[in-house]
Amino acid sequence: MLGDPIEYRSGNLSVNGNTNGLVLESKSNKEIKCIWSKRILYYSPFRIIFKWKFDWSKLKNERVDKLTGYITLISVDNAFTAKKMNVELTENNQEFTNEFGYDFSPYDTVYYEYSLTPHYTSKKPSYEEMFLPSDQNDVILVVDGKKLHVSKAFLSYHSEFFRALFSSNFKEGQMDEIPIGDVSYEDFALLLSSFYPNPVLPTDRTVEKLLEMGRRFLVSSVIKVAEHHLLKMSKINNEKMLWMADEYGMPKLLKKCIRGLDTLAKAKQMKQSEKCVHLSDKTKLKVFDRLMDFI
Repeated sequence: MLGDPIEYRSGNLSVNGNTNGLVLESKSNKEIKCIWSKRILYYSPFRIIFKWKFDWSKLKNERVDKLTGYITLISVDNAFTAKKMNVELTENNQEFTNEFGYDFSPYDTVYYEYSLTPHYTSKKPSYEEMFLPSDQNDVILVVDGKKLHVSKAFLSYHSEFFRALFSSNFKEGQMDEIPIGDVSYEDFALLLSSFYPNPVLPTDRTVEKLLEMGRRFLVSSVIKVAEHHLLKMSKINNEKMLWMADEYGMPKLLKKCIRGLDTLAKAKQMKQSEKCVHLSDKTKLKVFDRLMDFI
């Protein structure tokens, strides 16, 4: 799945000998940091090497496995034609270097722009590998006939449901294997994988089910990771997103969705939609107030 392009324009910088081999600029833009540096080769003909080094570790944690797009180098004084260079950044290739020749002058002032599109991995996590036996696990949950080896302490920390289940007040707290009913293995493993060591982040395909499971099993951290995904990366339409924000209590997302009703037509469409019927009275009032802003 492709995300929205992330775009950036640098400041204007002079190409001169005083900065040879030094960093020209180091800036963070959204979740990408870029260090721009250069090296001048003075022997004839004059040449200059520009290097862009990218740090996008935050995006990697959000299941982005590569960035593609372009960098454009531009002369402020139109001393040369803008140079557009295709870029592909991966885990093993996080730098881009290019050498420029005779049409450059040591006295030029330049800037660069980039447009990079995140590629989200569609690789499905292996739940079987995630919940194998280990020294840290001390209980087995049985779901759909499949066994998940987990830690009581870890699940209890993240979930009030499991904290109660594993307590001495319930017979399950004394069992080595505990059945979990009325839930599919895939849905339950999805929930656990969202906060287990090396957590799997939500996608548009999984986020609604994850919110549903988080509420059922009282895992509050699910709300935070789901809201972050919906705020930053989701392609889900505003109408459905507003409903999820209201249904599962995500105030930042709700504010963004209300703000997204930025025309009279959008506000009317939301008020007349099927989803609006299921909104809380408080949120219906927010939609109505937004509608009145345009009247």
